[in-house]
Amino acid sequence: MLVGKQSWRFDNRPAILGTGVVGGPFEGKGRLGSEFDVVYDKLWMNEDSFEKASRLLVEDAVKIAIKKSGKQQDEMQFFLAGDLINQITPTSFAARTNSLPYFGLFGACSTSMEGLALAAFLVNYGGAKHVVTGASSHNSAVERQFRYPTEYGGQKAPTAQWTVTGAGMAVVGESSMQMTNQPVVVGATIGKVIDMGMSDPLNMGGAMAPAAFDTIFTHFQDFALPYDHYDCIFTGDLGEIGHATCYELLMQKGVNLPQNKFKDCGLLIYADSQKKDVLSGGSGAGCSATVFYGHILNEMKQNRYKKVLICATGALLSPLSFQQGETIPCIAHAVAVELLN
Repeated sequence: MLVGKQSWRFDNRPAILGTGVVGGPFEGKGRLGSEFDVVYDKLWMNEDSFEKASRLLVEDAVKIAIKKSGKQQDEMQFFLAGDLINQITPTSFAARTNSLPYFGLFGACSTSMEGLALAAFLVNYGGAKHVVTGASSHNSAVERQFRYPTEYGGQKAPTAQWTVTGAGMAVVGESSMQMTNQPVVVGATIGKVIDMGMSDPLNMGGAMAPAAFDTIFTHFQDFALPYDHYDCIFTGDLGEIGHATCYELLMQKGVNLPQNKFKDCGLLIYADSQKKDVLSGGSGAGCSATVFYGHILNEMKQNRYKKVLICATGALLSPLSFQQGETIPCIAHAVAVELLN
């Protein structure tokens, strides 16, 4: 049901039945490398283009998620997913492979939680019994499209971030009383597009921070929750600059969160030794997807977290809009997940 201005409450508690997390070689060397189901040792992944490799990430993650859910592919009703490449072709081509009824999503790096919110909505209200959802990105394909090919060796500003090569997918389905230690989706807040006039594509975190703040603050207002309700709040890929900015905005509004309960997926995924390459942190649609469907859910299943809020952030620019001098509109979607005991 609708709660407040822009939130949904899921009384039937749709469950995350299985996940698939696939990464590239750089991610495998990161802080969370052991929590990927599959790590490729080459960015090409035996394909002849980075875009085809990006498609393969999606196909693999979908297969793994369905297998781990204990279900069969023909039990899946819908596939909701997206990526960052032109017209989300890697995801669409993966949908051609898995032959599931398909909703192609584009929320930039917020796509992971956009998909999870919609999947939970479908399951909660009887629109489907099982839905596959997730998001992906590929460093070399995305950097080539939005900035400069990495082969050029161009200098990057310290505010820049490193696009994650990875895909995170999940099967969302009906929960049951027999389930134990099961993560369930209890609510979601759908973000508004917010543009504070920033135009630097090498400072995405700074551009997205106000959207993340607005969605998180609205979530607490819509559900009338105390600010200490969650064990931890995770932003998608704000990086060092955006995460610090969002935290400051929340503090100014009286949302007094301990810093150890406010984390960013882009700051979790890579090791300290990779700092010289990732600069301000990780980014990409695959960032929050891999960290949430891998690391965070693993932490929940080990009872380190009971209640979390994941707020994935996205910058809705394109190469064309940047070339035309447009500023960067941003969005954030938040999903609340609890452990069903």
